[in-house]
Amino acid sequence: MAIKRIFGYEILDSRGNPTTASLVELEDGTQARAYVPSGASTGAHEAVELRDGDANRYQGQGVLQAVHNINTEIATALIGKDNSQQRELDNLLIELDNTPNKARLGANAILAVSLALARATAISQQKELYQYIRELYGDIATDKVFPQIGFNVLNGGKHADSGLDIQEYMIMPQKDSVSENIRIASEIYHTLKKILAKQGQVTAVGDEGGFAPHLDNNEEGLKLLVQAITEAGYIPGTDCSIALDAAATEFFSSDTNVYTLDKQQYTGAQLSEIYHHWMQQYPIISLEDPFSEDDYASWQAFRQTINPEIRLVGDDLLVTNTQRIQEAIDNQLCNSVLIKPNQIGTLTEVIDAIRLAHQNQFTTMISHRSGDTTDTFISDLAVASRSAYMKSGAPARAERVSKYNRLLEISY
Repeated sequence: MAIKRIFGYEILDSRGNPTTASLVELEDGTQARAYVPSGASTGAHEAVELRDGDANRYQGQGVLQAVHNINTEIATALIGKDNSQQRELDNLLIELDNTPNKARLGANAILAVSLALARATAISQQKELYQYIRELYGDIATDKVFPQIGFNVLNGGKHADSGLDIQEYMIMPQKDSVSENIRIASEIYHTLKKILAKQGQVTAVGDEGGFAPHLDNNEEGLKLLVQAITEAGYIPGTDCSIALDAAATEFFSSDTNVYTLDKQQYTGAQLSEIYHHWMQQYPIISLEDPFSEDDYASWQAFRQTINPEIRLVGDDLLVTNTQRIQEAIDNQLCNSVLIKPNQIGTLTEVIDAIRLAHQNQFTTMISHRSGDTTDTFISDLAVASRSAYMKSGAPARAERVSKYNRLLEISY
């Protein structure tokens, strides 16, 4: 079947900033849309998100040029092509852009079309999206395997004005049922809100739906999670564990080569000791971006000293890029890869990144972005690829719970 129409347009993300959307229509009349999220804490090596830079419109954040690229060059190149050839079409988009980081057409333009194309093809073939993606991945099994979910219930870093350096404090329920894990997370989230209210803390939320209290130091956030898990009636480390996204690039100075945590400066080795202390005191099973994206020495040294059962997750370090993932494999920098489709720009490249990780016994965590939409593509991606983990923010706000609700839909 041929692609009949491609149409790009501008919508708003969860922060009220513009982002790209795309509609793909096939010859049989099937239509599908995809919305592209946007990050605040972004890695230097990510594919380029094209913004207009017009200060008179959306404070420079408009994406009309990316939309124009969808409606002109991309549409011209793809209309009439066989929609079922996802890899060939994604490669065509990459060649059309012809830059190392999709800077000319914009990764936000390319991804909108790539994901809408996959969704349209799945609908046309009367398949669930996760089933179609699994076929693209090369897996013919029909069972459903659901990820463990990290719910970001305390927001820091660039996601809130809480003053916390650590960007995400996540609870990760450990039950076998996805519905039970979502229920547990919701109960702990509301318990945490009551605890904060009793302490006189503001219970407004950050970009990812988690609370943003002003705490004395970063370790206080861990203490709060343990308290909330316990008061909700669960056993920390048994029923529910903790995951952290430090996003350490944001508190690292490349000029002085030091990290600033709780207003104190630390070398990579000293920061490692803090993480080790936290892992001894609290049920932490996953630590994402504990060091800066290019501080390979600290990553390598830290991996050699942690329990291999701890997930050491590379995000800014790897940016869903197979070349950087291979470097991490070769140099033993981490043991888990965060997967964000808009970091790389096409579904095929995302699948290749997941496959490379899994072939080398690295786990994968499928991830949303802080500026997200109600598009639920990543939920289907997590199930399709049998990824061990997924995160989409707190169990609150429509752009977060839409992903969790999609997991529930798949599970029924």
